[in-house]
Amino acid sequence: MRRASLLWGDAPRNGVGLHGNREKSGENAKGGGAAGPLLAVLDLGTNNCRLLIATPDGRGGFRVVDSFSRIVRLGEGVGQTGLLSPAALDRTIAALKICADRIARYKDVRVRAIATQAARLAGNADVLVTRARQEAGLELSVISAEEEANLAAIGCAPLIGRKYRGALVFDIGGGSTEIIWLNKTPQGPKARLATSVPLGVVSLAERHGAAATSPEGFAAMRAELIARFEPFARQMEGFDVRQNHLLGTSGTVTTLAAIALKLPRYNRTRVDGSWHETAHMLKMVDRLVGLDFSGLAAIGSIGVERADLMLPGCAIFAAICSLWPAPMLRVADRGLREGMLRQLAEDL
Repeated sequence: MRRASLLWGDAPRNGVGLHGNREKSGENAKGGGAAGPLLAVLDLGTNNCRLLIATPDGRGGFRVVDSFSRIVRLGEGVGQTGLLSPAALDRTIAALKICADRIARYKDVRVRAIATQAARLAGNADVLVTRARQEAGLELSVISAEEEANLAAIGCAPLIGRKYRGALVFDIGGGSTEIIWLNKTPQGPKARLATSVPLGVVSLAERHGAAATSPEGFAAMRAELIARFEPFARQMEGFDVRQNHLLGTSGTVTTLAAIALKLPRYNRTRVDGSWHETAHMLKMVDRLVGLDFSGLAAIGSIGVERADLMLPGCAIFAAICSLWPAPMLRVADRGLREGMLRQLAEDL
């Protein structure tokens, strides 16, 4: 089975273009009216369970047929116990059953389902894999940090700006943060360097406790992440902030973009691919750091479920901006799932 490669080979020329409403369901049910074979990709992270069902559009992109997302907090407590808790497993399996039911609405679907940092860390990840197979009928693969970074790069590479030589791609997850320096080549974007740091919004929130929602906690988290990223930054000789831009994918960055765009509610079409001045986004961060939990929860694109994780995410973002102060940021509401779509499409 051939796999698209960015980190260790050349990138595909065509980008992953997504068309349609990601929350729409029912269209093309039973495969009717689809332009090509249906592909279903599922990304089970430390915090979220996300499903995307799409079909190749014949122009090198994909048309979204159905999608689902639920916060499951699979990694809750893993940093302390080294195990996935029974409650987290139950929440996750319930979400996976919904995903399986969504997939079952369509005929002839090629499926790939992955789990990332929380499952990598957990000593009982085999329980998750077994229950996913037995209770939801899904074959779940626990992927390495290297492959996670590769998939994020494949999914985001099409958004490198035309006038730039490359981009620093970063994916702030629940349990880890991936950073990839992509350069343009005649064959397509290619990674010069990549790293994965086992700290994300959930793990930071748990490490810092109640302080994670305070200005003092934000400063401590930011300093911690700068220290963790600095060795990688020192390896990046030749990174020119005038010729490279930041390219961020994650709930933290897309939420900041929605706030910067003054959207009353989250709108993927407006957020994905949007350009922002990094300095303006950091001003949004400063505004959020001054709010307490209820103030954060009152912002429509954050809400109660994400309020306790917003400042940890902002601390990671601010640390990245400190070490790689590129003036412009492009925001991607895409990543692992789009990378998986690309890989599945290559195997057709």
